[in-house]
Amino acid sequence: MSGIFAPDSAAMRFLTRIADLMILNLVFIATAIPVVTLGAALTALNFTVMRIVRGQCDAVTRDYFRSFRQNFRQATLLGLLLLLVAVALGAWYVVLTGGSLDAGLQLVLLVVWYLVAFAFAVNLLFVFPYLANFEGTIREVLRNARLLSWRHPLVAIMSLAIIGLAIVVTVFSPAVTAYGLLWLAIGFAAIAFLTGVLFTRVFDTYAPQPVAVEESDEE
Repeated sequence: MSGIFAPDSAAMRFLTRIADLMILNLVFIATAIPVVTLGAALTALNFTVMRIVRGQCDAVTRDYFRSFRQNFRQATLLGLLLLLVAVALGAWYVVLTGGSLDAGLQLVLLVVWYLVAFAFAVNLLFVFPYLANFEGTIREVLRNARLLSWRHPLVAIMSLAIIGLAIVVTVFSPAVTAYGLLWLAIGFAAIAFLTGVLFTRVFDTYAPQPVAVEESDEE
């Protein structure tokens, strides 16, 4: 028994990882609730889980808030910009499905909408993880995130599948997630961790280490 509960045992490392993700999940929810800060919260979430994946995370909350502060302005602007695009896509869909268009024309436009929406979703997957790892202007972040999604389509599809499966299970089998309680406990951080494993492999191909956070931000 002493071996199982030893600080360096596999069981204790697993339990520590779970505890870290639960703490990270609560911090993410608290900082994402204002909605306008969602971009900064997603960037900090991705930054922290990728440090966990790399074995570089010593303190979850410290890493999270350092990234949150450092990327707040840019991530917030990106989040609002992407939210506007998502709203525009939603409005476009409502017009297509609620209008009195010719059936053939409606079908063609719906196909175009699904293609655009899929491309947007795939590109969106890379935006905040990219910002969590690299510096650049908003235009550079969007461009490079798009290029990475094209260059690594398997990673994009696998990440989209992980997120999509979680959403489908939550909607159609809510009992599996304890009617949302699992999301409050660990859900967002767990999904970010799974996708973070994929993104870390991609980003480490281009740069072995993420952009260092300034030490002056620690206090």
